[in-house]
Amino acid sequence: MSLVTLLPFIVLIGAMFLMTRSAKKKQQQAASMRNELQPGSGVRTIGGMYATVKEVNEETVLLDAAPGVDLLFAKNAIGAVLSDDEYNRIVHGIEHDLKADGSYVPDDASSLTETDEPAADASSDASDDKPLDLGKKDVAAAPADEVAEAKADQAADVDASEPKKTDGEADAK
Repeated sequence: MSLVTLLPFIVLIGAMFLMTRSAKKKQQQAASMRNELQPGSGVRTIGGMYATVKEVNEETVLLDAAPGVDLLFAKNAIGAVLSDDEYNRIVHGIEHDLKADGSYVPDDASSLTETDEPAADASSDASDDKPLDLGKKDVAAAPADEVAEAKADQAADVDASEPKKTDGEADAK
């Protein structure tokens, strides 16, 4: 056999080796993470529950999910060990302030629309005599009575040209 015919098999075996090697590496990292669990650490289970480690045994972990709620989990059920800052941010909503610049983001947009002008000037701008232009020039040019009459005439023409249908009748085309 020549090297050209063996080359695809060699490449396939190499790819399989690299894939299994990376999977084994991830498994070893997860096992070492689970073996290094300490009481007081914040963890996330593979089911997505956040809790604090209360006690670590050989195959199990006792977790404190809430005050007075202790849960016994297998060590394999621990998905991640979280840092204290991340655990507090997720569970308690406490964020460590990394920025000390004092920037403030308001809860509503009212402060974004305020102006430095006095309130009397701002209210006079809103009550100008100019109507708002919404881009409907043809409808705005005709008086409202004429528009209503034109719509009524169109509806009457449609009603007179087509016979009324009752329940059970249908157009078959």
